[in-house]
Amino acid sequence: MRREHTTGPAPDVAPPLVAAAPAGLLPEQAFAALAGLPHRVFFDSARRGGRLGRYSYVAADPFDWLAVAADGSAALGPWAERLGGWAAPRIAGLPPWQGGAAGLLGYEIGRSLERLPRAAWDEFRMPALAMGLYDTLIAFDHELDKAWVISHGFPAAPGPPRRRRAESRLADLAERLSRPHGGQPSRPGSAIERDRLAPQFPTPYGRGVTSDFSRDAYLRAVEGVIGRLRKGDAYQVNLAQRLLLRETIDPARAYERLRVLNPAPFGAYLDGGRWQVASASPERFLRVEQGGVETRPIKGTRPLGRAAGLELAASEKDRAENVMIVDLLRNDLSRVCTDDSIRVPELFSLEQYAHVQHLVSAVTGRLREGRGVADLLAATLPGGSVTGAPKIRAQELIAEYEPTARGAYCGAMAWVGFADEEGHQAMDSSVLIRTLTFADGWVQAPVGGGVTVLSDPVAEYDETWHKAAGLIDAVSPG
Repeated sequence: MRREHTTGPAPDVAPPLVAAAPAGLLPEQAFAALAGLPHRVFFDSARRGGRLGRYSYVAADPFDWLAVAADGSAALGPWAERLGGWAAPRIAGLPPWQGGAAGLLGYEIGRSLERLPRAAWDEFRMPALAMGLYDTLIAFDHELDKAWVISHGFPAAPGPPRRRRAESRLADLAERLSRPHGGQPSRPGSAIERDRLAPQFPTPYGRGVTSDFSRDAYLRAVEGVIGRLRKGDAYQVNLAQRLLLRETIDPARAYERLRVLNPAPFGAYLDGGRWQVASASPERFLRVEQGGVETRPIKGTRPLGRAAGLELAASEKDRAENVMIVDLLRNDLSRVCTDDSIRVPELFSLEQYAHVQHLVSAVTGRLREGRGVADLLAATLPGGSVTGAPKIRAQELIAEYEPTARGAYCGAMAWVGFADEEGHQAMDSSVLIRTLTFADGWVQAPVGGGVTVLSDPVAEYDETWHKAAGLIDAVSPG
């Protein structure tokens, strides 16, 4: 591989070593090459084109790893402190993530930010936060059709030790990329016995797929939420059912199938050790670049088709739901962004994916002086599009009506760059919808939607099955 960008400022703030990746290398090939390494992560623009699908990243073997239980303990502070101990110049012309933190911000992280009730069942004990610090990665620019291997040499001491580690890590990654195959796939551990799970009910899908709701119970739950909305408890609540089936396929293999069945601009995979998360998310949560912030909430879903798209675009219920979440996100951003910077550059855009189409909006802002990524995450987690409005009350109602903890679902997958010379941290993240979680011998595939006073319970239930298309196929035998 050809070395690039090896000169820079003083050793303690030296830029990383960068080399061109092998010509023609695909992100999925790099992902396979890193199999067997701990905490492998893949940010995958499997649906490419346009500004949402330009970059992909593959990394593994972080030099630090932090997992915080979803028990209400502080999560963001310890993580921000660890990440804040490292800095590196940004190299122009390379993809935005050039090393830093990456991992999971679970839905239950909300309990570390506000006083919120627990779900009745939490059999799989997913963490509120699980993040690694990655000093070496492979970055892809699909617009330029180029890829690079980037190596910082952290956590070695500045100067020659750090450079030696960077060279060694770069050489090791180059050797792995030259192999025809990666390491051995992971194997599920012992499965939780069914009688230790929350009560399960058959589903229309069959094939061993169960739900934590029966059909009638889900319809009653939607009706119950509508009743609470009419009483003024909230304006909108996201309600989900958790689909469950036995793990019969390697999680990484399931993700490879998922990215083909349901390509998305914010695909992601993370190996947490005891658990793995595989997501084909269409939704950006937060992007930060030079202090500018963008979030792209999705509200409103229909199957593919011109007639369904026209109906979605004209739907009073879906447009009202979208506006409510846009207003919620404007309020969230106002906690950390300058008041005059908050804008809504897109409202009700129609985006189409493999199985469904959505109404999507965009909200932007600029961070106040002295505010950073950790402040932004504390102001916005979990995302408003997957909770409801007002957010705290919506989360209370979710805990009341949904039997099980959400875990990764409706949390976020994020990368955050090392701070540059001016202290800026870049970030991009997705909302974990269209997401599979593998843990303790089971696969979770939650699906849900926003409930308003205009909701029809049967239509809400049916919408969850539109969203399940592709998820179950990715993990079914055959």
